[in-house]
Amino acid sequence: MTTEPETKTKKTKAVSKPKAVHKTTKAKEKGEETGVVLRIRVRAYENKILDASVKQIIDTAMRYDAKIVGPIPLPTEIKKYTVNRASFIYKNTREQFEIRVHKRLIDIINPGAKTIEALTNLSLPSGVDIDVKML
Repeated sequence: MTTEPETKTKKTKAVSKPKAVHKTTKAKEKGEETGVVLRIRVRAYENKILDASVKQIIDTAMRYDAKIVGPIPLPTEIKKYTVNRASFIYKNTREQFEIRVHKRLIDIINPGAKTIEALTNLSLPSGVDIDVKML
């Protein structure tokens, strides 16, 4: 009686790579360190004043050798108001007014102490609103 050895074949599933890899994972693979990010969001009613103040912020950050991403223009927020033109006789006539809020986003990666100090001492024109977040 001759017996042949039974050969078992294992079925293995192919392991697929993840489709989306987070930025920090890519940075760690390259050897880069993702530290603190200073996210500056600038808002104003006039785009010329806004662009001038964004340029002033970028020049200040570049003076201290900071890595800058931006300025990224965000969608303009438009608020429309409709009011009656007259209060009594011509009630059906109306006027429309709108306020446009222009926005820009600037990211400063790994800012130093001198960079942060220079940005806090920066004087910008009136009508420009700044939100600063540390990520």
